[in-house]
Amino acid sequence: MAKTTGSSTYVPGVCNIGPAERRMRRLVGIFGSIATVITFVLLLVSDAHWAWRLILIIPATMAATGFLQDRLHFCVGFGMQGLFNVINSAGVTNNVELEEFRQQDRRKAISILSYSFAIGLVVTAASLLF
Repeated sequence: MAKTTGSSTYVPGVCNIGPAERRMRRLVGIFGSIATVITFVLLLVSDAHWAWRLILIIPATMAATGFLQDRLHFCVGFGMQGLFNVINSAGVTNNVELEEFRQQDRRKAISILSYSFAIGLVVTAASLLF
């Protein structure tokens, strides 16, 4: 069951953030991408041991998490905490009342985290090819 709040809609396990929150997640994705590239370049030019490239999993996973949350209209943190914000300014939240909806949101959050980690692993593995 969807809960309408103005022009946006909370849909359990599908959508728990609106435009303001999505913008914040997109910025996290951009920051994570920049951090990944800068770290990779620094490791490459400093001729650091290949094992140091494994730290790329942190910013790469962060970037993937930010971009996936933006694209999927779903915040991992809100999903795990039983919150949503589809219409308010960033940082203002509402509680998800039904336990069934909370469970759907938790499953979606875990799914996003899993995909993000997999993307982080692929980026890190690709960095080892250089």
